[in-house]
Order: sequence, then structure tokens, then C-alpha cells
Amino acid sequence: MQQGGGSSDTEVTWEDQQNINKFGRLNNRLHDLLDEIKIAKETNENLEDASNELILTDEEVVRFQIGEVFAHVSKDEVETRIDQLKETTDKSLEKLEEEKQSITAQMAELKKILYGKFKDSINLEED
Repeated sequence: MQQGGGSSDTEVTWEDQQNINKFGRLNNRLHDLLDEIKIAKETNENLEDASNELILTDEEVVRFQIGEVFAHVSKDEVETRIDQLKETTDKSLEKLEEEKQSITAQMAELKKILYGKFKDSINLEED
């Protein structure tokens, strides 16, 4: 398959097409990851805010949301639950960041390969 348009007559091989497709899949996953990271960071901020508010209260029993219901739970139990939720969210965020780094590295390698062959005939940058 020849690319027309005059700027390049470089043939797109099956391997090239696989690399282009892989780049597209990685790019889509990267965007999903960025959304997941944003949500995890917001969750962490909300948990931190809740923890700070809990420190400020004089109440020994506070309302704690479990699913769609609020229950009266001891302050100590809520502190424990918030700490557990923060730990879980931190671990999840760490895994998401590691996957993001891996995907970014793979995309950089594919860019090097594809730009090396197709030069200006291919655009892998987002606007």
C-alpha cells in the first residue's frame, strides 16, 4: 500500500500497521488511566478532608455513609475506616501511575519507530 499525497512514498507494511494500531490502543488506555488517576486523587482529597473534619469534631459518635445509608458509628471506627480507604486508594493510585509510566514509555518507543520511518507523513501528536 502506497501513501499518496506527494510528501512520501513510504510503504506501510503489516508490521507498521500493527504498530500504528498498538499506539492507538495505548493512547486510548492512557486517556482512561488519566481519568482514573484524576478520580483516585479526588477520592484521596475527599478522604483527607473527612479525616481533618473528624479530628475537629467533639462528637464520639458521628454519621458515616455506608452505601446510600448514613449510620451512627463511633469516631474511632470511622477513623479506622477512613485510614483503610485511604490506604486502598493510595495503592490503587500507585498501580495506575505505574501503568501510566509503562504506557508512556511504550508510546515513546512506537513514536520513535514510526516517525523514524514515516517522518512528517504521520502525526501521532494530539492537538
